Amino acid sequence: MKNAKKYIRTDLAAESMPPLETLEDANIAGDSGILYNEETIGGFKVETLKVINERGEAVTGRPVGTYVTISVGKLWIAADEQIEAAIDIIADTLREMAEQLAPGGGGVLVCGLGNRDITSDAIGPLAVREITVTRHIKGSDTRLFELLGAREISAIAPGVVGQTGIETLELVRGAVENSGPSLLVVIDALAARSTDRLAATIQLCDTGISPGSGIGGSRKAINAEQLGIPVIAIGVPTIVDSSTLVCDALEKAGFDDIPQSLEEVLENGRSFFVSRGDSDISVQALSSVIASAINTAFLGN
Repeated sequence: MKNAKKYIRTDLAAESMPPLETLEDANIAGDSGILYNEETIGGFKVETLKVINERGEAVTGRPVGTYVTISVGKLWIAADEQIEAAIDIIADTLREMAEQLAPGGGGVLVCGLGNRDITSDAIGPLAVREITVTRHIKGSDTRLFELLGAREISAIAPGVVGQTGIETLELVRGAVENSGPSLLVVIDALAARSTDRLAATIQLCDTGISPGSGIGGSRKAINAEQLGIPVIAIGVPTIVDSSTLVCDALEKAGFDDIPQSLEEVLENGRSFFVSRGDSDISVQALSSVIASAINTAFLGN
């Protein structure tokens, strides 16, 4: 729709692409600025989007980097075999990204972003609770640490600026400076355009993250430029902007633009967000899956 762009919010790169037919035409011409691949691995749809230059940034609204979107479905009601398969594909993707960004191993700091007291924003802090940390073992018993054969792992959940009064970036920077990791992995809740993706999609990217960007926040970005080390962001969409939801429905219904009267309603509803009715269950399940994937990727268990 012509006048819907300002109402569309999404943190997912897979939802920021132009239509595939448009992308294919641009790729043939060699001027899309992005590379897209879709495949099925272990029964899961895996979309890989690479933004390779400024034109790609303009097309997608995303910085240059690699974005992998894994459609995992409703894992909170899935069989154990499906959950294990999801953990494996996430771990493999994470391990591959880590090896490209920080070859040779080194320490890993895992950071769970978000407000643990708000269900739809708690996925980061909940995941951190299940991370197996090892940095303290290396400090107290070097021989035991060597026997573990694991990487040096530490983890924090810095909360949000409304709780601490301190920018999340500053807290993370302090942890990075004191623990000296070679890689930072951040976990956060995201905003999606489609309700079908809520708690059913996991995105991994190597460009870092801006806390609260999906709900119109303006917190400082957590990325390699700010911290001096590579940053991998793992995100799960847990909310949809109410205005985005309405616009998406109108577009699917065949509307070419938004009536003026409806625009006024949408403007008044910009601060409302929609989440799943079973968010408490789905968020807990996805946080456990992400934690298990991180443990598998860096600890091998």
